[in-house]
Amino acid sequence: MTDLTPVLSATWGLERSWNLDTYVANGGYKGATKAMAMPPGDIIQAIKDSGLRGRGGAGFPTGMKWGFLPAPDGGPRYLVVNADESEPGTCKDMPTLLNAPHTVIEGMIITSFAVGCEHAFIYVRGEVIHVLRRVMKAVQEAYDAGWLGQNIQGTDFCLDITVHAGAGAYIVGEETALLDSLEGRRGQPRLKPPFPAVEGLYARPTVVNNVETIASVPSIIDKGVDWFTSMGTEKSKGMGFFSLSGHVKRPGQYEAPLGITLRELLEMAGGMRDGHELKFWTPGGSSTPMFTQDQLDTPLDYESVGAAGSMLGTRALQIFDETTCVVRAVERWTEFYKHESCGKCTPCREGTYWLELILRRLEAGHGTMADIDQLLATCDSIAGRAFCALGDGATSPVVSSVKLFREEFERHVDEAGCPFDHAKSALFEYSTSADSLTGADPLTGTDPLTDAEEAHA
Repeated sequence: MTDLTPVLSATWGLERSWNLDTYVANGGYKGATKAMAMPPGDIIQAIKDSGLRGRGGAGFPTGMKWGFLPAPDGGPRYLVVNADESEPGTCKDMPTLLNAPHTVIEGMIITSFAVGCEHAFIYVRGEVIHVLRRVMKAVQEAYDAGWLGQNIQGTDFCLDITVHAGAGAYIVGEETALLDSLEGRRGQPRLKPPFPAVEGLYARPTVVNNVETIASVPSIIDKGVDWFTSMGTEKSKGMGFFSLSGHVKRPGQYEAPLGITLRELLEMAGGMRDGHELKFWTPGGSSTPMFTQDQLDTPLDYESVGAAGSMLGTRALQIFDETTCVVRAVERWTEFYKHESCGKCTPCREGTYWLELILRRLEAGHGTMADIDQLLATCDSIAGRAFCALGDGATSPVVSSVKLFREEFERHVDEAGCPFDHAKSALFEYSTSADSLTGADPLTGTDPLTDAEEAHA
């Protein structure tokens, strides 16, 4: 049985874990202190040697990405932290920023020092206003303590951090669309090359990393490369968050070494809800091909998941039992991708529209057998032809669901409607009583919004 490895989440349970004092009392900013006494090139080499890969979904080696920046030319270079978490099922970056924002700030300090950046940005999804407030307060604490601003901790290093609130577009999770949005333009992906490392924010060399990626940097510098590489697998080093949601007894964040299996994670989560069994699940969010019980023992690392026919992605493990209609689940995901398509390219703009239309028709009982084949044909017209990865992501659940559950699609045609009782798959029973309209936490009965201090923290 693989053990959990709380590193990024080690302080989450402490009182006021988001405060600077709590963070420093538990070893915070030791990595930054150590880094600023190192040559910048040694920091980049340490991250390369650690094998840290991007935790935002692509899994690209982080140190290699930093190394792509051209030699300094006297002009500015930037670091942008992508905190626009919006992939369905993904819920790791927001808790990190909410519970331990200084982990990310310290990681930004180390990264900026390594790549020669003096102005960094955190692009936060604008809807999560409570997270935005928490991050802004943490940044101010870092300024007040001398960790940001001019001559940090008595050195010659200077760094400013700007917190930017996005406007709720899924597409800006794509790094070049995020950069366009940050510059004040409509968030749409750019043609590459040039890549952001050469011509990014304001046409200057730019590093774009995910929240969890940057948050992993301080512990690597502080505890060493050997410590980090002792976890994970040969090619997928270290630990990461596995976000379990859906039909499990204890959904939540499970920080464990890469290579752990869903079977092990389900045991930690108390298993499936009583009386039910696993039907299908996503290893990396809704844009990754789905798995079934056959992959329960597949190691959750980049290589093993890829070899099994899917992608590790953001490690968003959405768990569905036998009460779930796979057609309805995929239709809901496809509706999301249709809505969030930026419209820049025809395959994605038109293809997601037709996918959603056909799936809705099947779910409503008006579909035909030809519609099932048309789904696959439409996916074939999108995959590999869209301007960015949104198109490919939208086709993944459709193609994999038809491959794994074609008989269920056919039942919708034969029985002229959905054969499932959707109420049985619901996670909660909804009520129209006055109590159900409050913001009370269903587990504790308390309403976190009544705490004025927390609301403005």
